[in-house]
Amino acid sequence: MKDLFGKYLWWTQERGSFHYDVMVTLILLFIFLTPHLWSYRDRPTPRGTSPAEVLVKTESPDHFLYQINATQLDKSEDLETALLHNVEAISGDVVLDRYEAAKDSSGKIVAYRVWAHR
Repeated sequence: MKDLFGKYLWWTQERGSFHYDVMVTLILLFIFLTPHLWSYRDRPTPRGTSPAEVLVKTESPDHFLYQINATQLDKSEDLETALLHNVEAISGDVVLDRYEAAKDSSGKIVAYRVWAHR
């Protein structure tokens, strides 16, 4: 019995043998069952966009929704022109359909959602 456990521990069983298959089965069971039985507390962290990122979603082949952080906009231009410059830097020539401000819980504008098409 002691010799059998040593062979399991040092993985010296012949490939294709019954004991080799038992070891592989135990490893696979461990891999696939422990996440359901054991909480590893590894949840993805919610991630917003950084100040230099623009989020782009495709609504149809030629219609897009852009989310631009308010800190990215050039304050010397009017709002629509600044939004258009940011979008055109990514997508080339587009036509702005509409835009709206996205506010945080305190009412401060943090981003703009821009709908545009080619």
